[in-house]
Amino acid sequence: MTATTADIELPPRGAQPAAPDARPETIDRRKVILFAVMVVGMFMAVLDIQIVAASLPQMQAALAAGPDEISWVQTAYLIAAVIMIPATGYLSRALSTRVVYCLSVGGFTLASLGCALSVNLPMLTVMRALQGFIGGATMPAVFALAFTAFPRNQQGPISAAIGLIVTLAPTIGPTLGGWISDNYSWHWLFLINVPPGIIVVAIIWLYGHFDEPDLSLLRRLDFPAFAFMAVGLGLVQYVLEEGPSDDWFDDRTISIFTVVSAVCLVAFAWRSLTSKNPLVDLKAYSDRNFTLGSVASMTMGMALYGLIFILPLFLARIRGLDAMQIGETLSITGVAMFIAAPVSGYTSRTFDPRIVASFGFVLVALSTYALSKLTADWGFWQLFWPQVARGAGIMLAMAPLNVISLGTLPPAQVKNAAALYNLTRNLGGALGLAFINTMLSDRTDFHARILFDHLNPASALVTERLNDMAGAFAAAGAADPAGASMKMMGAIVHRQAAVLAYADVMHVIFWISIATAAILFFVKSPERAAQSQAAGGE
Repeated sequence: MTATTADIELPPRGAQPAAPDARPETIDRRKVILFAVMVVGMFMAVLDIQIVAASLPQMQAALAAGPDEISWVQTAYLIAAVIMIPATGYLSRALSTRVVYCLSVGGFTLASLGCALSVNLPMLTVMRALQGFIGGATMPAVFALAFTAFPRNQQGPISAAIGLIVTLAPTIGPTLGGWISDNYSWHWLFLINVPPGIIVVAIIWLYGHFDEPDLSLLRRLDFPAFAFMAVGLGLVQYVLEEGPSDDWFDDRTISIFTVVSAVCLVAFAWRSLTSKNPLVDLKAYSDRNFTLGSVASMTMGMALYGLIFILPLFLARIRGLDAMQIGETLSITGVAMFIAAPVSGYTSRTFDPRIVASFGFVLVALSTYALSKLTADWGFWQLFWPQVARGAGIMLAMAPLNVISLGTLPPAQVKNAAALYNLTRNLGGALGLAFINTMLSDRTDFHARILFDHLNPASALVTERLNDMAGAFAAAGAADPAGASMKMMGAIVHRQAAVLAYADVMHVIFWISIATAAILFFVKSPERAAQSQAAGGE
């Protein structure tokens, strides 16, 4: 039986056809619950980036490892995760979001158990690499689902929830890890992943039917492109991790790896742009919003991971605080993020996301400007308001930035674009940490030379201070009071030089944040971009 025109509901005359990616404006509660479960798995993977940071000394002693060797417990995870992230979009289209996510969280959980059972450093390093590689797919999978399974009017709050996890997990990771290893043992850093990992996999496997697989993509997988990408990105991460401690290109290994990574990445880009079935579709960068949003995401990674790294370093080296004291001091950032998360979701939905994101970066800039004035005496209350501004600013920038970058892309491009988008943030973090480590070393030496040049031994003030210290050492029974006083004076100068170097880093992050806030005004309004796309525009 054929349908007649009377059986067909025609659109009103002059009405615009629905956009090919149009999604219902009502939200499915079942999807929200499943999405929340998936976010738990993502939280575990992001948390494990930094959870071992404060516990490396205990792990080093337990595994009889050297200080240079134990750092690979963190480096192996980061390198492996960076390799997996770009391929997640292709695998999700081939196997479906449910299968890729369950394999990712399930493999991550098994690797976590392997980490806890490790009896030596090589075994732990391999297990950490497996954790990072397999678990690296969780974040882009969750990001992609947020922009394909939910209506546009809910993408602001959903992005705020994701942003809270992405920013909060690495913020609390070192403190939580330090508390666990101090009160239990370092094995529990990994064992805590096992119960929630099993529950998450079971729920999503049974109920997470979001999309259908296209198994034909597996037969057409571009293995040479994957090899080029894996070697290129892996070596980039290695160079950024090890470069600051190896004097960069003065080290032969760093120089060789840099050249090899550049050649591999060029070969990967060539195959991606010329292949009929690219592993990673780089054509997403033809979209202005996605390109500029990715640039902003990279600077977000610099600010986020850079400040997570530098503030605990300042409090430990300059103020001499332990892990718990540092955690208490920096907890204000986490509290500010929690408070700002619903505000970020609401403002992203109500106001122009470009303005909200720019305001967030301005708050981060104001925070780092205040921190550029720090002294060796700064503690909880001096850091309080800068941390409030940092936490609120990062949250206000994260959610609208996600909407700007991914919210206007067609659903067919979102899985691939979400992987690239997350990659830029991770690479930005790696680049930021490499820059900070290099700048801290160089600027500390620079300020030390300046301070020593101005330290006039003939000065009455310097002489008086040296005599006072020599007297104290003599009273304490020191064999060489004069030599001890000179040594202490040198330590004081180096300490002050380090404080000035920290301030210099903060000043650079300030200008990066200001520049990013300005960049966002060159993107299209997401509403107008969506209308242009629906009408067949650019």
